[in-house]
Amino acid sequence: MPPKRARAAKTTSKPARTEPPEALKPTQRLAGEIYDQLDRGEIPRMRLPLRTKQNLQFQMREGVWRLGRALGTRSARKLDGALMLLRTFYLVDFINEMARDSKTSTLRELYYISEGWEEGKFHSEDESNLLIEDLEVLCERLREDFRLHPEENGASVIGDLTIKETNRKGVVKKFNCRDDVGDGGYALPFNVEKEKIEFVGTNAKFVIAIECGGMVDRLAENGFDEKHDAILLHLKGQPARSTRRFLKRINEELKLPVVVFTDGDPWSFRIFASVAYGAIKTAHISHYLATPQAEFLGVTASDIENYKLPSDKLSDQDVKALQAELTDPRFSTQEWRSEIELMLKNGKKAEQQSLAKYGLNYVTDHYLPEKLAEMGIES
Repeated sequence: MPPKRARAAKTTSKPARTEPPEALKPTQRLAGEIYDQLDRGEIPRMRLPLRTKQNLQFQMREGVWRLGRALGTRSARKLDGALMLLRTFYLVDFINEMARDSKTSTLRELYYISEGWEEGKFHSEDESNLLIEDLEVLCERLREDFRLHPEENGASVIGDLTIKETNRKGVVKKFNCRDDVGDGGYALPFNVEKEKIEFVGTNAKFVIAIECGGMVDRLAENGFDEKHDAILLHLKGQPARSTRRFLKRINEELKLPVVVFTDGDPWSFRIFASVAYGAIKTAHISHYLATPQAEFLGVTASDIENYKLPSDKLSDQDVKALQAELTDPRFSTQEWRSEIELMLKNGKKAEQQSLAKYGLNYVTDHYLPEKLAEMGIES
């Protein structure tokens, strides 16, 4: 039996966590290698996997994107390479400084911090973000390990899930994500690793990850999470890395099925694909973020026809995106091909909220139970 969930928030004191040295060893090792090259009178250089389309592979067995074996060299022999090395070690120094002072930084703050790096400053936030990704590849660590995070946090969670979270002061709080939170649910922090969040227990049978906030509110207001023993998770559109990591953890550690409920359009299909298989941009950490066992629940092209949903005409951009998905290995199954081809044939797309055509309770009383039964998640 799962542990009983907490009915009221409890706190216990815990000494402030010190940064584990393992998190910084890769950056320090990298700095040491460059120092040794300079000490030997060599032109400093770094070797790292190329993050190009030609060096991306979709691993069918794992169901995720992976970087290939092709390597590139960053060398101070050329001005661009020297500038990148300079920025890299300003960044490494900044990361170690934050760890020493128990600080964190947003990606935006890092960009402005670089204004003090003289010739090493970034000219755009895209430049700083790409360098952080390079450092992730070089050190085989996540940016969260380097105490860097985006402005926004991850998803919100509503449902019978009891967790322990360690706050900034090292205090551990235990609470239930349905009974001990407000109407907005529990907001995920940027760091959702075990040292920050511990799963205590749940009576839920599955997780439903939902694209739109309005639909999350509808399901919560209608009591869908309680009636169907579900955990509701708001993806907030294209999900943040912390959201995808949280879904992977809950799927693997609590053995809960994950279903993804989105609008019926090509961009929403890609939201599902990023959850299940990862994205090209984060191919170097897809094995860490992706949940290949996740299943797509809807809205599909067939749903638009079968449920006679209000729809909009596909735009030219929609058509191009659907055509591209026909060659995307993440949509290579016959079921996906059939749905994409049907959407192209009919020229229609539809939103989740179009189900309100039949009333505010229809999505929770009919549509979702029917779809979940078809998937074998509910009888």
